[in-house]
Amino acid sequence: MSKKSKLLAIALIMAVVWVVIAPSLAGYLIVERPLASADALIVLSGSSAYKERTEKAAEIYKRGVAERIFITNDGGRAGWSAADQTNPPFVELEQGELIANGVLPDAITVLPGVVTGTEQEAVALAGEIDARPIRSVLIVTSGYHTRRALWTFERVLAQKGVEIGIEHAPMNELSPQPRTWWLSVRGWQDVAGEYVKMAAYWAYY
Repeated sequence: MSKKSKLLAIALIMAVVWVVIAPSLAGYLIVERPLASADALIVLSGSSAYKERTEKAAEIYKRGVAERIFITNDGGRAGWSAADQTNPPFVELEQGELIANGVLPDAITVLPGVVTGTEQEAVALAGEIDARPIRSVLIVTSGYHTRRALWTFERVLAQKGVEIGIEHAPMNELSPQPRTWWLSVRGWQDVAGEYVKMAAYWAYY
């Protein structure tokens, strides 16, 4: 066998191995821990993913799982809105989506402060727990964010005696399917990027 043929064979083997293991890499990031009932939901900020997350939260709310929904403000703004003549904050768009999907306005609470990451969202919720009788909370986020989100909230809320659940928004064009994530730029951002973030969180926190 020539050197070129050997290299092609190795490349083919590596490609087959990658196709086999790539879905598992994505699948590892996805966890769910539903709760039959909770004192509150918390929808994690996610700019481009805010619609899928708020729609999922509204669905859970309408199932009667919780009567209170917390959202956080990451300080981000969407693109220019000709109707509003401004770049609307994502936190306002999240509230609008929740209400449009059947959530009562009084059921929505924006946690104080501007957050810059999952850890700060957990800290913001911890402060709210100190002020309210909250004993269970269900996190709503995107699929590939669930493992890190659950780990972070469990660490931050470890001394609060709070039961923590988590559900993720449906996998769609914004969250490529585990079996094909590596075929899109968004997939690499979500999956490979999440592994980088997980490593940073575990090392730093």
